[in-house]
Amino acid sequence: MSWALATTAILSRASLRLPAAVAVLLGAAAIFFGNAGTATRSLVATLALAAEPGASYRIDGVPRMRERPIGDLVDALTTIGANIQYTGNPGFPPLTIGSGKIAIDKAIPIRGDVSSQFLTGLLMALPLVTARTGRSATIEVVGELISKPYIEITLAMMAQFGVTVVRDGWQRFTVPGGAAARYVSPGAYAVEGDASSASYFLAAGAIGGGPVRVAGVGSKALQGDVKFADALAATGARITFEDHAIIAEAPLDARLRAIDADMNHIPDAAMTLAVVALFAEGTTRLTNIGSWRVKETDRIAAMATELRKLGATVDEGADWIAVTPPAKITPNAAIDTYDDHRIAMCFALASLGARGVPVRINDPKCVNKTFPTFFEALGAVTYEGATSR
Repeated sequence: MSWALATTAILSRASLRLPAAVAVLLGAAAIFFGNAGTATRSLVATLALAAEPGASYRIDGVPRMRERPIGDLVDALTTIGANIQYTGNPGFPPLTIGSGKIAIDKAIPIRGDVSSQFLTGLLMALPLVTARTGRSATIEVVGELISKPYIEITLAMMAQFGVTVVRDGWQRFTVPGGAAARYVSPGAYAVEGDASSASYFLAAGAIGGGPVRVAGVGSKALQGDVKFADALAATGARITFEDHAIIAEAPLDARLRAIDADMNHIPDAAMTLAVVALFAEGTTRLTNIGSWRVKETDRIAAMATELRKLGATVDEGADWIAVTPPAKITPNAAIDTYDDHRIAMCFALASLGARGVPVRINDPKCVNKTFPTFFEALGAVTYEGATSR
C-alpha cells in the first residue's frame, strides 16, 4: 500500500472533504477533525513522519478535541525529529506539522497509560520511515499499556497489509525496515462489524429478553470488544457465539446480576455495562477505566450524572464507577449526551424490558459520528418478533 493510499484510508475517518484530502497529498492542508480522536492521532503520526520539505499541515477540532491529550504522541514524534508545534495549549490540539529530520537510531519511548491510540498511530506510521531507510525502529512503552486488544487489532491489520511487527510482551515493539516494512494491498479485505456498536444490541437482548442475533462479529473477530459478550454472560445473560455472529438472551429467570469487573481491555463497551447495571441486582463496579476521563467527554462524570437522573445510586473515583439500581427506574428523564455518541446509544437501553421506562435523549444526532441509523436499528430489534440486526 502506498503512502497516499494509507493516508487516504485514515482521512476517511476525519471530517474532511475531497479537495482537502488532495491538498494533504500535495503537502498542505488545514484539517478539521471534529471530535474524532482516533483519526486525529493516527493522521498526526502519519503526517509528521511523511511530511516532505515545504509541507505544512494545520490540525484542529471541536472545543472538546482541544481538551483531549495528544502530548504523549507528540513527545514521542519530536524525540525522533518530527516538526510539530502547538498553536494553542501545549499538549493538546490545535497544532501544526512541518517537515522534520527523522532519526530512528534509538528506541522511541511512548506512554501507554493514557490512550492506546498514541501507540497505534506510531505503529501505523513508522513503516513510512523504516521502509525508506531500510532500518528497523523500536518503540518502548512507558508505564502499563491500556486497551491491549486495540493494539492487537493494529498489529493484526498491519500484518494483513504486509508489515509484521515483533513485540516483546507489551513493553517493546519492533517495526521492520526495508522491503518488510512496505504496505502491500491484500487485494480483498473483509471489514468486521463494529464490536463496540454491537454491545448495545447484545445488551438489548439481555435486558429485553431476546434472542437478538448480531451478525458481523463473532468468535473469530479480531476486535477485543467482542469480550463484552463474556462480561454480559457474567451478569447471567445467555450468550451464544458463532464464527461471525453473537446471540444474546435474558437469563431464564429474567434476573440479571451485578458484576465487579476490570474493564481496562474494553473501555468503550464497558459504558454499556454501566446502563445494564440499572437492570441488575446488586452494585455493579467497573474498574480500571481511567481512559474514560479523556474521551469525547469525561465519561465517568457524565455517566454518573445521567444514571442518577434515572434514580441510580452512583459512586465514582479517578478510574472506577459503581452503580446500584433503584427499586424503580425514574421515567421521562432527559438524558444529556455531551456530544458523545456512546452516551446517547447507552442510555437508549434504559427504555427496554419490563423495568424499562421512557427516556428523552437530548441531541440524538451525536450518534452520527459512528452509527447514524442507530435509533432506527434499535427500533427494528424491539418490535415484537424481531430476532436479528
